[in-house]
Amino acid sequence: MNFSLFSTLFLFITTISIPTVAGTKPHVINFRSPNLYPKSFTWDPKSQHFIVGGSTRHHHQNLISVSDAGVVHTLITDATLPPNSSFHGLAIDRQNNRLLASIHCPPSPPEFPAPLNFLASYNLQSNRRLFLTSLSDESHLLAFANDVAVDYYGNAYVTNSGADVIWKVDINGDVSILSQSKAFTAAKRGLNGIVHSSRGSLFVGQSNTGKLFKVDVDDGTARAVTLNKDLTAADGIAVRDDGVLLVVGKRTLYFLRSNDGWGAGVVFDEIALDTRRFATAVTVGDQKRAYVLYGHVTEGMNGNAERDEFSIVEVKSNEESEEESIWLYVFIGLGLTIFFFWRFQMHRLVERLNKKTV
Repeated sequence: MNFSLFSTLFLFITTISIPTVAGTKPHVINFRSPNLYPKSFTWDPKSQHFIVGGSTRHHHQNLISVSDAGVVHTLITDATLPPNSSFHGLAIDRQNNRLLASIHCPPSPPEFPAPLNFLASYNLQSNRRLFLTSLSDESHLLAFANDVAVDYYGNAYVTNSGADVIWKVDINGDVSILSQSKAFTAAKRGLNGIVHSSRGSLFVGQSNTGKLFKVDVDDGTARAVTLNKDLTAADGIAVRDDGVLLVVGKRTLYFLRSNDGWGAGVVFDEIALDTRRFATAVTVGDQKRAYVLYGHVTEGMNGNAERDEFSIVEVKSNEESEEESIWLYVFIGLGLTIFFFWRFQMHRLVERLNKKTV
């Protein structure tokens, strides 16, 4: 193959590869489960499936598995839960192959005059429940178990949105209060999403203030992270392996990073979401991909709605996509430079050999 033909092929392959890499469409998973109206989901890296939690009004004590093609099967049915139970938060304990679920049951007089709150632990191999821990509060009428996170030792952390408390539940199901920080109560109640980071801290969002808190897992001390903007109606939260935080609100998915260990953070991108479908949770799937859950929760809360289809949708950062495109061009330019330098050197070598032959 001569140099001219080789260089032409190289340039052609380079040209067609740019839009292929830069213009990949987001992954959309539409799945069917009658009247599920889910509020929570998580990614199970072992099964390579999403796990989605059913909601209150339609008596779904179900946890379902959803493949990346939208194939659904019932993973766990826990008929011992009160009939008005909702799975508000899910987290995978990878070290112990468990699924942790925070559960809230609103009052239902006369049988349940006060709200009930639990943390359930399920073995993901047998799908058997390991324990069901009751979560109570001094002002139990305000208690509201919302999201859950888990650390490397199997300790679970559950946000109490009604009283701005973080419960800690150890691997055996024993419960204590990790944090009742004044940093939370200085604002109005509303702790919501929680996630455990690889550096050992918890990050917690507060819905009604848009604040983000960093919480020490040893002593429960908390402080607000200084941000360049509030996280409006912050709900679910997730963290990528590279340290980027993802915070979902009804209208927006926020992408955050920090350069100082989260004394301060920057919202470097925000992507508008479909408010009609009401995104309530975010998780990190395969290859660091961010997904939001559209569970149509407000529609389900009306109690008289009927819906079969829900969605899990990949959301990409425009800023990161542009950065990836820039680096792609840089690497292509570097490759072309090396190629043409090599071609020049080979051309000189051929000329020298020809002269020696003559």
